[in-house]
Amino acid sequence: MEYFPLVDEQGNVLGKASREECHSGSFLLHPVVHLHVFNEAGELYLQKRSLKKDIQPGKWDTAVGGHVGFGEDVWNALLREAREELGMCDFEPEFMNFYKYVSDRESELVYCFRTVYRSMPVPDRDEVDEGRFWSMDEIRSNIGKGVFTPNFEQEFEKTVSRWEPLS
Repeated sequence: MEYFPLVDEQGNVLGKASREECHSGSFLLHPVVHLHVFNEAGELYLQKRSLKKDIQPGKWDTAVGGHVGFGEDVWNALLREAREELGMCDFEPEFMNFYKYVSDRESELVYCFRTVYRSMPVPDRDEVDEGRFWSMDEIRSNIGKGVFTPNFEQEFEKTVSRWEPLS
C-alpha cells in the first residue's frame, strides 16, 4: 500500500495516510511536486495524463507532477517523478513557490519548480499518454475549454504565465 505524508499548510509532517484515503474526499492535506519544463524558445512542455489515472485522466497537465511518498523529501520526490515520467535526469530545477490546492475530492500542498531542458523529454507510456511543447499563446487560447486540468489552469494563470523566461 502506498502512503503519503499528511502535512499542515507550512509543510510540516503530521502523520500519514494511504493514497486511497487521500483521494477519497477526505481532504487530508498531502504534498505534491510540479515541475514546469521550458525549452530554450520559452515554450512549456505539457503531458497528457494517462487514461489510467484516477484523477483528471486524459487532460493536459504540468510536465511533471506527483506525490511525495511518506518518508521522502520534496527534492527527492521531484527528481524521482521527473525521471519516472519523462526520463529527465540531468536538469537544474528552480523552486518557485508552494500553495494549497483544493479540488472536489482532495487537498494538496503543491511545491512548484521550473527548469529549462535542452533535450526532448521522453514520456514513460505507463505514466503519460503523450507530451509536447506548447507556446504561451496556444495555452492561453485553450484555457477554460476542458483541455487542461483545473489545477494546471489555476497554476498557469496565477504563477506560470507571470514567470520571466529562463535562459
